[in-house]
Amino acid sequence: MSNMNKTTDLARRNFLKFTGAATAASGLALSGLNAAQAAESVPVPKSWDKTFDVIVVGSGFAGLSAAIEAKLAGANVVVLEKMPVLGGNSTINGGCMSAMGSDLQKKLGIKDSKEAMLADMYKAGLGLNYPEQAQMVVEKSNEAYEWCRDYLGAKFKDSISQFGGHTVPRSITTTNQSGSGIVQPMIEKCQALGVAIEKKVYVKRLIVEAGRVVGLEVLPRYQEGQALPTKVKFYKAVKGVVMANGGFAADVAYRSTQDPRLTGEVATTNHSGATAECLKEMLRVGANPVQLSWIQLGPWASPEEKGFGLAPIFATYSAYTHGIMVNSDTGERFVNEIADRKIRADAILKVGKPGIAFCDEVGMEPSRHVMDKLIERKVVHKFDTLKELAAFYNIPYDKMQAQVDRYNSYVKAGKDPEFDKLFVMGQKPIEKAPFYGVRYWPKAHHSMGGVQIDTQARVIDIETSKPIPGLFAAGESAGGTHGACRLGSVAVPDCIVFGRIAGQMAAKA
Repeated sequence: MSNMNKTTDLARRNFLKFTGAATAASGLALSGLNAAQAAESVPVPKSWDKTFDVIVVGSGFAGLSAAIEAKLAGANVVVLEKMPVLGGNSTINGGCMSAMGSDLQKKLGIKDSKEAMLADMYKAGLGLNYPEQAQMVVEKSNEAYEWCRDYLGAKFKDSISQFGGHTVPRSITTTNQSGSGIVQPMIEKCQALGVAIEKKVYVKRLIVEAGRVVGLEVLPRYQEGQALPTKVKFYKAVKGVVMANGGFAADVAYRSTQDPRLTGEVATTNHSGATAECLKEMLRVGANPVQLSWIQLGPWASPEEKGFGLAPIFATYSAYTHGIMVNSDTGERFVNEIADRKIRADAILKVGKPGIAFCDEVGMEPSRHVMDKLIERKVVHKFDTLKELAAFYNIPYDKMQAQVDRYNSYVKAGKDPEFDKLFVMGQKPIEKAPFYGVRYWPKAHHSMGGVQIDTQARVIDIETSKPIPGLFAAGESAGGTHGACRLGSVAVPDCIVFGRIAGQMAAKA
């Protein structure tokens, strides 16, 4: 059986829902410990190798935001990064952030509201979003954007995009169309402020004393793929530890316990360090797990390239927005191309083979800066006619052309009666040669679940439902904000809003 057939077979199995809490609880039961006992099972060292006010674990959007704010609040701060390169998934992110009520929306005459963005998040999240967290992200999303632009000096395009699941355009992209456009200014700000940054540091244990997180047991000189270092060091956190360690979509062993579909045969968009050891450690000390089995699949990933790649850029700005996706067996559309990620990923999996997305020369224009690389890597293919495109992807041409004709009539009428796709991004009929095609098959992308936090980014104890003193979390390591499915471009404000809060709160804990 081919890998694609195996993946398809797995895709037809049912999800196991909400297994995270049961996993954590059963683990404590088997060990014979309650949460408090498990938390203090790692002894407090007689002496500490290093002491800081605030220790931040992770160097992505959330971690660096936390470090900056903690330092501005007067704390002595260190950022610990497991990998040899800073930024994690944030660096390879597409660099786009939702900002409700931005000056750019107002300039372009786009009407938006808190209620509209929340409604979009709740619809995609299937109503499983934690309301207070979702509201916090929406209310502070524009503040996060302006902080990146005005305080950090990040550069953004003077245009707005409409990402899947959003009912209005509210997503603003960095000029280099990469998360590095935000991460690099964050790193530079940390350096200017005097924030210490240590790379290749593996967090082994959280250390708890009298119910409070007081520090970390770490392994310096970590190298991926090699045995863990044996030399242990102890870092004391006088005020607090901020866990901004990210998600676990690259951890096949752990993610497949939460969603059995996601075996090693399913690729991921994440960098290789996106694993679950820090999550497990927070659970060990009593953190309440939230919705761990909801793992988002990216519906714009291409099987023709590894990792995140460039295909998502072509999908988001061109093929899905200004083109269509069809079933290669029928030549017909099978989903709203700008629906939320879960709807699109589930639709592709239901078809059982990659969807074929394409647009014309006009629709390609927003992605022009990446097209040479995509064509050179044979991820996207260029065709003089739609008939050539159909032949290349083994699509019945007559049926596909009929679908294109119907779709073009919808664009002209401004209404899509087949899938209710919104035409608010200046879409034009697909008719100007050349044409650009690509295959899309979902990859594991974002861990929706994590540990429970409150609106002050404090980690909540599974037994007492109260904050664990000295422990904070932000970004993908925390769950609840997005429910079943995160809308594209909302991760960045989520990370920055709660990262900043976590840093501020840890500094005065």
